[in-house]
Amino acid sequence: MKVYITRRERFNAAHKLWVEDWTEEQNKAVFGKCCNKNWHGHNYDLFVTVKGTPDPVTGFIMNVKELSQIIKDKVVDKLDHSNMNLDVDFIPKGMQPTTENLVVLIWQQIQEDIKAKGAELHGIKLYETENIFAEYYGE
Repeated sequence: MKVYITRRERFNAAHKLWVEDWTEEQNKAVFGKCCNKNWHGHNYDLFVTVKGTPDPVTGFIMNVKELSQIIKDKVVDKLDHSNMNLDVDFIPKGMQPTTENLVVLIWQQIQEDIKAKGAELHGIKLYETENIFAEYYGE
């Protein structure tokens, strides 16, 4: 029996989408407002879903307080109020800090710690706006 539980965390961060080898016109054509030379920010909603079999004594897949702490230590504390192009150690220099790239990087940051607690990371969902989100399932 597999049960899924999801924890939501929030953070605010700035970024700029820009390709150095392109002209300003090319960047604007592809990235629009997201290539603002002075950066721009988002209020992100992060959903982390884990799965497993509930413990017969606690009823937990994993302790959600521990899940929250892993997410905060490994992800939120590093991203919150950061410039993702410059400040975040787990975002490779030169990688576009898109929502699509972030879900993969977040997975990589927390997967092993969740596994060590006896659960399995099922999915990451990251909302950049209320209309745009990306999901990743480790594939």
